[in-house]
Amino acid sequence: MSDGDEPSDTMRGRVGQSRLKLWLLMDASRWFVAAIPLGLVFASLVILGVVDPAPIRGSWNLKDPIETTFQGFLTAIITGVTLVVTINQLVLSQELGPLGDQRERMGGALEFREDVEDVLDVPAAPPEPSAFLRALVEGIRNRAEELKTTSAETNGDSTEDAESAVSEYVDGLVGNADGVSDQLEEEQFGTFDVLFAALNFNYSWKIYEGRRLRNQHEEALSTETREQLDELIKTLKFFGPAREHFKTLYFQWELINLSRAMMYASVPALIVTTSMILYADNPVSIPGFTFGVDNVVWVVSGAVTVALVPFMILLSYVLRIATVAKRTLSIGPFILRSVNRSEDLDWE
Repeated sequence: MSDGDEPSDTMRGRVGQSRLKLWLLMDASRWFVAAIPLGLVFASLVILGVVDPAPIRGSWNLKDPIETTFQGFLTAIITGVTLVVTINQLVLSQELGPLGDQRERMGGALEFREDVEDVLDVPAAPPEPSAFLRALVEGIRNRAEELKTTSAETNGDSTEDAESAVSEYVDGLVGNADGVSDQLEEEQFGTFDVLFAALNFNYSWKIYEGRRLRNQHEEALSTETREQLDELIKTLKFFGPAREHFKTLYFQWELINLSRAMMYASVPALIVTTSMILYADNPVSIPGFTFGVDNVVWVVSGAVTVALVPFMILLSYVLRIATVAKRTLSIGPFILRSVNRSEDLDWE
């Protein structure tokens, strides 16, 4: 298979989107992402307040747009706080349960760790998620290097094509594993960097390539090489469940952070919104101009921006969670995106 037919190992290369867009959706601080639309809202309201042929101070005397607007914001903020409580209940509901369910969860986690330890041939797998994933990736890399050595030693001259295919497969896998291992080094769970590094390991394509390589060159490969390839594929299969487990934990972590952030933002938003309803009932109470702009415009624009902070924080967190979820809908060798397929690829 040519290089052009194989999808990129990195997440940025596979999604086919600009680096800036992907950075905003996934890498950037959620507070920074929320600040961008908030700044646009504030600037837009100020500009509209300046160019409006019927200034807000004059319309305020004829009707009450300010009170009506902030009454709507007050209702929305209270609804948002209710949503936060619901999110917390959703997260906590997965942690609550009878003793039997907790014991089953514990048993499943220990069984998986024991299986990984057996396949990696280590006395105990690291307890930290980043170190665990790094150990698994390095174990896959070691298996791949052993496969390449075995293939070179046991395959005869008549299997040169098979040995070349094995070497090409191993080189791509080792390069991907080395890059992910470096990204995972010294990372702490709770940061998006751990999950992003795991997303950069294109394990599903490596499983597909390994199975295709074994089936296409089964007769040409030696028994030792086939066994090593089977062990490599077996090790690769552990990465998918491990990544999905840590992704689920990260989603729960993010939802808790979202709940706390919205709680923190809702208090000043409620204060500002209530103050605009109770005390900003007369444009005379906000006299003067600043930088040539009516202070009413500055105050109303700033108050609207503060009232929107909880919603923008919710939007920024949901954007990241939804983006990750979309890119990891499938587990295993199923690719839910467009890739170039070689016309001479014998898959039937």
